[in-house]
Amino acid sequence: MKLNLQDIPRVKTITKEDFIKHYFKPQKPVVIERCIEDWPAYTKWNLDYIKQVAGDKKVPLYDDRPVDYKDGFNQAHATMKMSDYVDLLKTQPTKYRIFLWNILKEVPQLQKDFKFPDFGLKLMKGLPMLFFGGKDSHTFMHYDIDLANIFHFHFQGTKQCILFNQKQNKYLYKIPHSLIVREDIDFSNPDFKKWPALQHAKGYTTELKHGEVLYMPEGYWHYMKYITPGFSMSLRAIARNPKNLSKAIYNIVIMRHFDNLMRKMKGQNWIDYKNKQAITRTNKNFS
Repeated sequence: MKLNLQDIPRVKTITKEDFIKHYFKPQKPVVIERCIEDWPAYTKWNLDYIKQVAGDKKVPLYDDRPVDYKDGFNQAHATMKMSDYVDLLKTQPTKYRIFLWNILKEVPQLQKDFKFPDFGLKLMKGLPMLFFGGKDSHTFMHYDIDLANIFHFHFQGTKQCILFNQKQNKYLYKIPHSLIVREDIDFSNPDFKKWPALQHAKGYTTELKHGEVLYMPEGYWHYMKYITPGFSMSLRAIARNPKNLSKAIYNIVIMRHFDNLMRKMKGQNWIDYKNKQAITRTNKNFS
């Protein structure tokens, strides 16, 4: 058995009006295949170029180890010079990924290589983030703390993306007081005997290639697996749905601080409790 996933719709190009009407207003994902061919980044951005312009930068690295109570919110597991990291990506599979790397701050010259496209949404100019990964590395299934509208531009290689909307929460073994599901679920090849509720979740999938853009609507869960080494850039626009906006404010102002406080007070017991609750609550909803 496989997850119940439909292919994300694809368009070659799209007008602002059609994007708003067919994808933003109904909050449906789409891949735009030929949106950035006029960007310098389209021809320039690859791992060698990044090594050339940012090789001396120390970058934060993350792997797929389970959350530990001692880890801070989005705390890196290691650091490495970008030149060494690119060499690692090109020579062997690695679990290490770069996550939420702000290129505006670190390498200002890269700003000249891309534009902020007009999709009819106001993109946040200060938050273009880069994400890198080696062959077969992956993110946990998660959604973003601010429930933003995300435009995910992929460069070099191929990346598998699996998405679910927030209506699927009851089937996903969501961890309470967090933005992730159970970390021991392999969304590339899920064990339905262990996680039976997943059979009922309805989602989307696609494989992104160089120059393609994936629109992820507000609060969509996403799992990303690098089929080959590569990297992506996300641009985001604030959540417009009042319910999502209030949830984003709650996550940022209350939830993450509460979770950090409980980790300090209860240690690993808090993480273990949340992991058990993910199963208990899902089974309750599922039954």
